[in-house]
Amino acid sequence: MTELFDGYRSNYRDVVQSSIDFSGLPHSFFMRAKADLLRELIARRLGPVKPAMLDVGCGVGSFHPLLHGMVGRLCGIDVSSASIAQARADNRDVDYRAFDGSNFPFDDSAFDLVTAICVMHHVAPAEWAHFISEMRRVVRPGGLICVIEHNPLNPLTRLAVSRCEFDRDAVLLGAGTTRKLMAAAGFREIGARYFLLLPWEVKSARRVEGALGNVPLGAQYAAFGTA
Repeated sequence: MTELFDGYRSNYRDVVQSSIDFSGLPHSFFMRAKADLLRELIARRLGPVKPAMLDVGCGVGSFHPLLHGMVGRLCGIDVSSASIAQARADNRDVDYRAFDGSNFPFDDSAFDLVTAICVMHHVAPAEWAHFISEMRRVVRPGGLICVIEHNPLNPLTRLAVSRCEFDRDAVLLGAGTTRKLMAAAGFREIGARYFLLLPWEVKSARRVEGALGNVPLGAQYAAFGTA
């Protein structure tokens, strides 16, 4: 997987965009939706203090400018050293580190919030439990993890994944599977929310999505739990 993503260091955004062109929406729309969801989750679960955050599988760090003002210390790790080099060049205020794909290079209880955004479908299913246990290890007691993934029940999501060059070996996992992995790792107050159902950013569309967050219709979902 390291070699696969090293090859997309300079054109990652273009490859993702080409996979979703059929939607008529820019990649930035999907990233903003994730940032909005995280902002709401932080406010509800962690309160007003800006959390120290680790983003696992951060790629080239294209999501991180959207987190300014939302989090305090921000760290990102990825198996692709080339992607980490690009992320460092683009976001000089973020602590980026390469890792071996197994053990996160941080001490226990180092973060308030740990995220994995569209990453686990690239992890071999046999390693999912260990991946979640590493998220559990580096988040503090009372801290939060959030896994955002493609919803395999949405046919347009499956189309986008099939069109994406670096998703050719992806194994999609549903929200139920992710929640079970979190429960097995000892998380509590586990929940999930589906989003990216409507292709508009207006407040009325966001309210509708919020009302339908428990219905597995959205293109993606967020599963979260408290340590």
